[in-house]
Amino acid sequence: MHGDKREDKWDVNRSPLYSEDGKNELYLYSLRKMAEKNLEDNRDALTGLYNKQAFFYKAAEMRKSNSDKNYAMLVLDIANFKAVNEFCGRSEGDRLLRCIGQAFREREGPQALCCHFRADNFWMLSAYEDEKELIDITRKITDSIGTLELACKVLPAFGICTSEDVSMPVSIMGDYAIMALKTIKGKFYSNYAFFDHDMRRKLLQEKHIENDIVEALREGQLHLYIQPKVDMSTEEIIGGEALVRWIHPVKGLIEPGDFLPILEKNGLIIDVDICVWTQVFELLHEQLSQGKRAVPISINISRMHAYDRNFCHTLCKLAEQYEIPPEYVPLELTESAFLETEEAMYEHMKYLREKGFLLSMDDFGTGYSTMAMLLSQPIDEIKIDRGFIVDMESDKSRVIVSHTIGMLKVLNMNIIAEGVENPEQQEFLRECGCDKAQGYLYYKPMPSEEFEKLLDR
Repeated sequence: MHGDKREDKWDVNRSPLYSEDGKNELYLYSLRKMAEKNLEDNRDALTGLYNKQAFFYKAAEMRKSNSDKNYAMLVLDIANFKAVNEFCGRSEGDRLLRCIGQAFREREGPQALCCHFRADNFWMLSAYEDEKELIDITRKITDSIGTLELACKVLPAFGICTSEDVSMPVSIMGDYAIMALKTIKGKFYSNYAFFDHDMRRKLLQEKHIENDIVEALREGQLHLYIQPKVDMSTEEIIGGEALVRWIHPVKGLIEPGDFLPILEKNGLIIDVDICVWTQVFELLHEQLSQGKRAVPISINISRMHAYDRNFCHTLCKLAEQYEIPPEYVPLELTESAFLETEEAMYEHMKYLREKGFLLSMDDFGTGYSTMAMLLSQPIDEIKIDRGFIVDMESDKSRVIVSHTIGMLKVLNMNIIAEGVENPEQQEFLRECGCDKAQGYLYYKPMPSEEFEKLLDR
């Protein structure tokens, strides 16, 4: 009897813990239970929501098990969360996070999963039928947060990424949602944005630029262009500004506005700048060593060089290597480059001026601290922004330009006007006492070879 009972108990054909083919499922069942317990242990102590590791695992499982449904990722971020911690206190910040966690937990269910990603960053993966459902979720969560009384204004923002592609990783959906969020974070008039085709196109374009620029630097696809600077009274070329043009072997000319801002964001602008600087020093060396006429060619300095420890050394080494007097290579910086990294950039410029380099401020007049910059920074030349020149028909612009030029002349500043495009602008600037200009009235940017021939003539 005992033997029969024991045999019945472990009969592979009758036990629910065994499959029909006799393989042991008890072990797999135990593993699943342990995994579920571990996942429940991976919840944030403050908000009660899953942490990102557990969230990624469960979210992937949810999508895999419901491949017939459309899912969206919603990412929430508080625009001024640091202000809550600093001015209201850490305990109030924690109270806000608990409130957000509660609002998210109320949305959890068989088709919605939530995560406290980090700090004030919360993620939700949710099935949906139409976008209106997702907008309703953002409004309900925003309303719940609004019931919390805080001394600081709280501005929640949501980025939303929808995807019908089950193979798209949950982490990528989150990245896309964050991209959408950044377009509206801190803007009181809108607190949600969808990741769309334009953002995707822009993201892909940035990735292509980042991937291609390394080969472009290696293969010599970045070409030196120069826009001449002239003396308006004689129209003689007195200098030039170094610019860059990317001639891609397949895509052809890639405009600077399409790749320079991207490279500034990822720091690769430093490599591009050094590539252009080197070509400038090579050109000047060739002209001077062969007894040809040479004029100063200014080079642009990105604000990213404030963080480059080798910045000053690189310029001084190029000047020494190519035997170029530093005054032949003025350094052009925008006003914003000084304002964003004032202390570091000031130290760099002070050192380089002591080595003989001259400093030119580009886009003068477009910022908020123009006058203070004149007092505090070691500036040799001012370039008046073309925005003032283009609007020369306006009486206000004429007054501003004439008084600005008058003030700069009293300060013994070297002045050059950018964007001069017609004789009327030229005449007015000369009447104001500005004799140097750069613009399409005289020359467009040209390959360095053409510039060299122009000087020879």
